[in-house]
Amino acid sequence: MRILHTSDWHLGRSFHRVGMLDHQAAVLDALVEVVRAERVDAVVVAGDVYDRALPSVDAVEVLDEALHRLLGAGAQVLLTSGNHDSAARLGFGGRSLERAGLHLRTRVADAARPVELTDAHGPVALYGVPYLEPGLVAGPLGVARSHTAVLGEVAGRVRADLADRRRGDGARGRTRALLAAHAFVVGGEASGDERDITVGGVGSVPVGTLLGGAVTGGSADPGRPDYLALGHLHGRQVLAEQVRYSGSPLAYAFSEAGRAKGHWLVELGPSGVDRVDAVDVAPPRQLALLRGRLTDLLTAPEHRAAEDAWCQVVLTDPERPREPMAALRTRFTHVLVLSWEPEVAPGARLQRGYAERVAGLDEEEMCCSFVDHVRGRPVGPAERALLRAALEATRPEVTEADHRPAPTGADLTSHGPRGGELAVVDEVDLREQRPVPADEAASA
Repeated sequence: MRILHTSDWHLGRSFHRVGMLDHQAAVLDALVEVVRAERVDAVVVAGDVYDRALPSVDAVEVLDEALHRLLGAGAQVLLTSGNHDSAARLGFGGRSLERAGLHLRTRVADAARPVELTDAHGPVALYGVPYLEPGLVAGPLGVARSHTAVLGEVAGRVRADLADRRRGDGARGRTRALLAAHAFVVGGEASGDERDITVGGVGSVPVGTLLGGAVTGGSADPGRPDYLALGHLHGRQVLAEQVRYSGSPLAYAFSEAGRAKGHWLVELGPSGVDRVDAVDVAPPRQLALLRGRLTDLLTAPEHRAAEDAWCQVVLTDPERPREPMAALRTRFTHVLVLSWEPEVAPGARLQRGYAERVAGLDEEEMCCSFVDHVRGRPVGPAERALLRAALEATRPEVTEADHRPAPTGADLTSHGPRGGELAVVDEVDLREQRPVPADEAASA
């Protein structure tokens, strides 16, 4: 049996405010072609199908079209919810859709209910564990409020069901099993663009929590799955031969520039996993990291491949160039991130912090220091004169009105620096909050 492991589609996501839905649709079109060409029996999507709990109408339509085509290609589809998805919305109509071959696993109650398939070697059970938020499920599960506790409890139920099935295998062959889960498993490497499941690493879980024992050396647990299809981390990676993250099919951070993206194609034999092959995805647009002086970037031939890429650019000119984004986009149309890190000459002082730069400076020197820091070039005499004139223009003119005595009694007006009067309170007596005599109240 051939199973395609994928995850983290994040339909509807933008990349530095640029919509990616067209690119995501193209990647899913390519996925359908892989399913047809490789004669894939089942597609497992390990969570984060959408990028948000309330996806756009366009994102829903892209998913609907992709699932329709995958089912039309002859594959069963197992789909779990991730921490970006709304489990209730994604799982709507799940029981009815199973007849068509679409198996949604978004509820804890369904985790130990596998998709049951059969090949020439016997039965195959595909389990899907959705993302489990400890604060929501720990109470009903009767366990501690932690990712390890809730995932351990649900995975234990999965292994118990699988063990029962294997005890009844007999002559029909050993039940082989795949477990899909959306979690941060210890040993995985984050890309920096995943939404934090928790703070401080508490959300990570040992891989043994899912397998029922150590990764190596086997396990006495008869419910140990043959393959863990993980989702959540966006880099495709191997934690062990039978424990893998497929990663997102598209890069969602510049930290992933140059990394291969795609899926895993898992082939099951009579006793478990026979082989796992990488299925690479050719993105509609590459990512490029560029660093150097503006003139060099605009003329160097080695950057030709980046001309149609999404670019992150770091300029190293000693002085900040004027309108650098406009200049860069004359060659690199899709520059999304631009920063300036001027080269530090040998022996030059390292860049100081803000507090150190302005300590002890008067207003004029502080403004000059700011311009120097931002632009990378000191203020000239003419510029200093303009700054001085601007500062003088902002200083208030002191008049005789500014020296009037403080208001007393019923004087409820405030005098500005140019002698203007502003009524602070209208028809309110502020004198010590004393009781107001009846005759005063009547005349008010």
